[in-house]
Amino acid sequence: MIKILIVDDEKPICDLIDMNLSAAGYFCKSVQDGMEAIDLIEREKFDLILLDIMLPGADGFDIMEYIRPLHIPVIFITAKSDVKDKVKGLKLGAEDYLAKPFDVVELVARVEVVLRRFRKTENLLVAGDIAVDMEARKVTKAGKPVVLTNKEYGLLVLFMQNKNIALFKEMLYEKVWGDEYIADSRTLELHVQRLRRKMGWERNLVAVYKVGYRLEV
Repeated sequence: MIKILIVDDEKPICDLIDMNLSAAGYFCKSVQDGMEAIDLIEREKFDLILLDIMLPGADGFDIMEYIRPLHIPVIFITAKSDVKDKVKGLKLGAEDYLAKPFDVVELVARVEVVLRRFRKTENLLVAGDIAVDMEARKVTKAGKPVVLTNKEYGLLVLFMQNKNIALFKEMLYEKVWGDEYIADSRTLELHVQRLRRKMGWERNLVAVYKVGYRLEV
C-alpha cells in the first residue's frame, strides 16, 4: 500500500488530509514538528511526503534539503503563497506546490498525479472511496476491508481499470471466466449485482443496453 507522510504544524489539517487520503486507499502518518519528521523519515520508508513550510524544529526547506538525496517525491502544502517561496520549493526538488486553503479533492488529484509520475501506483487502483492493492490483492472501501470472491475481484479490477468505458459481456466472461461463457447465462448479472451491493455502486455500475456494463466515476 502507498505510504504517505503528512508534515504540518496544524493537527486539524493533518487529520483532514489523513481522513481523505485514507478514504482514497492510502496509508498515512502525520507529525507536527520538523525534527520529528526527519526522525520518522530516518526510521521508515515513505512513497510521498506532504510538507508544510512553517514548522517548529526545522522548516520545510530544511527538511527538503535533508530528504532530497532520498528521492522521495514531495508536495509543499503551505499558507505561504509568495512566488519566491514557490520557486524556492520547486528548485529544491518539490514535485508540486499547493497553497492553503485548498480543496481536498484537488489535493487527492495532485497526489495521484505525482505518484503516477513516479510509477508508484501501478499496483493501486482507486475509484472514489474504493481502493484495490493488486500486489496484496486487498480491497478496501473507505479504508475498511471488503471480502470478495475470485470472480467478483476479477470483475472489480476490470471495471476499475476501464472507468467510464462500456465493457462487452463477452469480454468480461472471457477475462474472468475464461472458456465458461454461455450466451444466455445470468451468472455475470448476478455477480454484478453482488458487486454493486458490496461496493455501494448501485448508481455507478450501470448496464449498457445490448453491450454490457460501465463503471461511471
